[in-house]
Amino acid sequence: MTDIPPRPRLRLFVEVPLSAGVAVALEREQTHYLSSVMRAEPGETVLLFNGTDGEWLARIDRLGRSGGILIPEQMVRPQSAEPEPRFDPWLLAAPLKRDRTDLVAEKVAELGATLFWPVFTRRTVAHRVNGDRLRARMIEAAEQCERLTLPLLNEAAPLERILAGWPEGRTLLFLDETGGGEPLAGLAAGWVEGPVALLIGPEGGFAPEERALLVSRLFVRPVGLGPRILRAETATIAALALWQALAGDGARPPRG
Repeated sequence: MTDIPPRPRLRLFVEVPLSAGVAVALEREQTHYLSSVMRAEPGETVLLFNGTDGEWLARIDRLGRSGGILIPEQMVRPQSAEPEPRFDPWLLAAPLKRDRTDLVAEKVAELGATLFWPVFTRRTVAHRVNGDRLRARMIEAAEQCERLTLPLLNEAAPLERILAGWPEGRTLLFLDETGGGEPLAGLAAGWVEGPVALLIGPEGGFAPEERALLVSRLFVRPVGLGPRILRAETATIAALALWQALAGDGARPPRG
């Protein structure tokens, strides 16, 4: 019986094409991470992915102050096909205080959402979103959780503008803290109606006029997470994890 070699301990997202024998130049931050943080050395193997070319086994050629060079040797996982509609959840959420928004971005990547869209509402406490920082958090999470793609990050926008330009065919499930929605668990367990997006409101919930606007749209359905009022970041994690477990890819094996 052939022994299966252990997977490399290091995994990086890169923004260049990947193919056998074509050198990949690392950014200084990535080189510092490999050499100074992880104490990697030339000759060690690293897994690389870029969101389009699958996952590759690469060998460290050199690490230096000016950067590093990795040489891809072989593909170890092909890029997945386009996800089935129910495996393609979006996550829309009102920005929170800095660390909590960072946490949401991280969990969006870990839990398999394909898009993260910050939404400004009447009661949103944060009025700016640092897209570069959120993307960096999603990259770190994707490297750790072994997904092959990054979630898309849409530019933050007001709720009214998002609803006005909503794409046809995708249902928007908004977490209704007033208790007016059907249980998300029951809805997810029998879902066969195509792609969805989950909308999480701000600390303090949606304003009454926002809730009225939401329920007036045919593509919107209010849902609930049970008898307790959850913190916004907790609701985000709970809703996305519940959806993936009951309607999404939660039953698939790791690294699928």
